[in-house]
Amino acid sequence: MKNKKYRKVAVGGTFDKFHEGHRLLIEKAFQIADIVLIGVTSDEFGGVKGEIEPCNVRMSNLNQLLEEHSNYTISRLDDPYGVTIDDESVNAIVVSPETEPTAFKINQIRLEKGMKPLDIITISMVLADDGKPISSTRIRRGEIDQVGTLIKKVER
Repeated sequence: MKNKKYRKVAVGGTFDKFHEGHRLLIEKAFQIADIVLIGVTSDEFGGVKGEIEPCNVRMSNLNQLLEEHSNYTISRLDDPYGVTIDDESVNAIVVSPETEPTAFKINQIRLEKGMKPLDIITISMVLADDGKPISSTRIRRGEIDQVGTLIKKVER
């Protein structure tokens, strides 16, 4: 395994309706880390976003998508922080602009515990054809597909 910039990087999310934004987030983590820790929101925690696939389905989907990788672990997230506030071996976190405030909070908690803060790597939002961010919510609503193509509404 070629040495990357970081030994261990965390990334987290709901990962429902896996889309280009999710792919970019995870791809970035693999580009910069020897080991990638992927947190997937639990049904209880993730359920606040509305109708989402069960956590075990989302975790299984991720495992299938990441078959060519072996340097990762997937775990259930029951809160916004996961292992990042306890595991001193985590060096960085990859986030979107939407989840960046959580990374700042994680660093605040780590500093209060006497831990080194994480480097925060913020990736850009991936935009759909209409210039708005791709999101699982928009996909669930039937506005766009996973790559951001607008879904034409059929007039009746």
